Amino acid sequence: MKTQTASNRTPRKINSNLVFNLVRIRQPISRADLARASGLQRSTISLIIEDLIQSGWIVEGALDQTARGRRPTSLKINSKRVILALDIHPAQTTMAVIDVVGNIITQQIVVMPEEPTKAVNAIVRASQRIIADHISNEFVGIGICVPGRIDLHLQKLIFAPNLNWPVLSLKTSMERATGLHVEMDNVANACALSEVWFGSSDGAHDLVVVNVAEGIGTGIFANGRLLRGESGMAGEFGHVQLHPDGLLCSCGNRGCWETLASNYAAVRYYIELSATDSFTRKPSFDTLLKLSQTGDETACHAVRKMAVHLGAGIRMIAVALSPREIVVVGDITSVWHLFGAVIESEMRKDSLTKGAILRPSSGGNTARLRSAVALVLGDALSRTDN
Repeated sequence: MKTQTASNRTPRKINSNLVFNLVRIRQPISRADLARASGLQRSTISLIIEDLIQSGWIVEGALDQTARGRRPTSLKINSKRVILALDIHPAQTTMAVIDVVGNIITQQIVVMPEEPTKAVNAIVRASQRIIADHISNEFVGIGICVPGRIDLHLQKLIFAPNLNWPVLSLKTSMERATGLHVEMDNVANACALSEVWFGSSDGAHDLVVVNVAEGIGTGIFANGRLLRGESGMAGEFGHVQLHPDGLLCSCGNRGCWETLASNYAAVRYYIELSATDSFTRKPSFDTLLKLSQTGDETACHAVRKMAVHLGAGIRMIAVALSPREIVVVGDITSVWHLFGAVIESEMRKDSLTKGAILRPSSGGNTARLRSAVALVLGDALSRTDN
């Protein structure tokens, strides 16, 4: 029977990540203040800081002014270090250059070619251009969020019903074209990590991220780590069948949760409620959200119907997993002030959900891009400690 044990590097990695995050959040900060904030010994802080300075993650800044005594040196995150973040969708990819603090420097959208085999090349070329345009920055890696499930050990895409192009080959192609290390993972898993890195979660409590887009995926962070399940399939609540006689889902089943509560579902509701065949093409979900913000009755009704189904599915998650927090990620968060109460009201219909906190992601529409940064930081800092 195979067992997995913690190496003697594990506590050091945990402490190093803790110190890095404290510097990131509270910069500029002195070594003494880091020791007080972290509860670690000053000698431990000094060793960790020296490693992070030598590896280029932290730089020493201007001297703080004090009333008397020796003036401590301020520590700051190296602002020159950046990550190329990619948020993959079936029809388009959003890419951004983001610094290690989480600030977006630039952002652009790459529309996917109609021919699936050309999608990888289109993304690679756009990535090369955006890196060349920011040559003064130091790229430490590329993070890619994928709307599908990946077996990280076998490097195999095992479930991505909404994608029709070979997304897994993107990792190898990007590494070959840019010379940068690439981290790729399911978008919901990455968003769960991002909530710990950049969000309001402390990492000490269980949380579930619900990513709402063309489909619905969930990332589960429990007992201080991501829950992946057998072959990385944990969290596919979007393909739980809620209506056996419902619409055919991209996974092959009928009446899955995402056929009722995804962005696509809201657009379908809008077309059905409009009672007209005048659409030359389907309106985008973004258009629908803008219409709802202007008070358009049909758009509001469609998004509200989506919100009701979204809340019903979240109720299922709250009862099944009993997390401390459930965080919603996606474009729907931009109208949370209009429909968040609808989602929460539906979730609270079961008495077992009363303890869960429901909230939109602290990153808003940028949450998926920041999650790609979290993938790279988690890996890069681990390699720094080795």
